[in-house]
Amino acid sequence: MLAIIKTGGKQYIVREGQSLDVEKITGEEGSTTTFESVLLVADDKKTDVGAPFVSGAKVEAIIEKQFKDKKVEIQRFKRKTGYRRRIGHRQTLTKIKIGKIIA
Repeated sequence: MLAIIKTGGKQYIVREGQSLDVEKITGEEGSTTTFESVLLVADDKKTDVGAPFVSGAKVEAIIEKQFKDKKVEIQRFKRKTGYRRRIGHRQTLTKIKIGKIIA
């Protein structure tokens, strides 16, 4: 069984037992969270597509870890003026493990 969920402004294809990194979700490590914005639920026999979400569908997940991603460096430069800026950004992420997909 697979589902497409929406979290953090992005869409993810998830399966039961899969681990993935998503944008930060509030919660302690080891606690469970529920995604109710499910766009599609599919198994071998049937596919449900939402408009925009599938009614009654949920995806339960366990929060495994809260962490920061690698640093992304941003450089800005304008020629002939001596303007140079160099900054960095580290995105906060959450590692989740998909537990159960409820259709």
